[in-house]
Amino acid sequence: MNHVTVVTDSVANLPADVTEKYGIPIVPLRIVWDGEVFRDGVDITPQEFYVRLQEDKCMPTTSTIAPEELLQVLRPLAEEGKSIVAIFLAHELSATVDVAQKVQLLAPTLPLHVVDSRTAAMAEGFVVLEAARAAADGATVEQVVARAQAMIPRVHILGVVETLEYLRRGGRIGAAAAFLGSMLQMKPIVGIPPGHGSVIGVARPRTWKNAIEQMLELMGEEVGERPVHAAIGHGAREEEAHALAEALRQRFDVQELYITYFTPVMGVHTGPVLSVSFYADEE
Repeated sequence: MNHVTVVTDSVANLPADVTEKYGIPIVPLRIVWDGEVFRDGVDITPQEFYVRLQEDKCMPTTSTIAPEELLQVLRPLAEEGKSIVAIFLAHELSATVDVAQKVQLLAPTLPLHVVDSRTAAMAEGFVVLEAARAAADGATVEQVVARAQAMIPRVHILGVVETLEYLRRGGRIGAAAAFLGSMLQMKPIVGIPPGHGSVIGVARPRTWKNAIEQMLELMGEEVGERPVHAAIGHGAREEEAHALAEALRQRFDVQELYITYFTPVMGVHTGPVLSVSFYADEE
């Protein structure tokens, strides 16, 4: 029996079949749109979100959940005798880690271990997946936490965005702010380096096609000839996501590949996006 449950937030973008296989509860973060609150991926689907984002003049915002709400998710797991490893997106991007730490204070007997993934999207998802696989193999809670922490310095995420305006409005732009100068007719590449926690500007190609090619080149510089695990995230760019997946298969020794929508909470801060999260096997 698996005595450790790994929990994460909706921003991890994990496919439903993966969360079902490993029994990973997902904590939905919140979108606030024109006074209405939506649970990420529950009350509004990615498809619905990206259509409305293009049409609605009112810009949405995001919020995390209250400690009491998180406790409602975690307490039943503890009552089942589970130790809990909660892996959330970087604290620079959300207060969710802070909320989990408040839960530890509210319920000091709760067997809760909190891990800041220092990243987001499927880069975070790969940290979660590594921990969940360890738990499924019967690892102790300490070993599960160690596996998650060991993955953090290995995971990368790169993304091409139509504009940095969404990141700027949401205050998530970090070191990418320097890219705001003279961005007209450019398709910026942004990313979160391993363990960095904040979005940075990476490159400023002038066309979408060049941006995708440059993103692949940057990925190649990191992984070399090593086997790679990757996930493509997109916001309303499904055809391009599949084309990118094919390019990855042709260029790299792909051991594992997912295609996922950027969840609405992510989409609030990126707009339409095409990204790749990845890590390479250790030599």
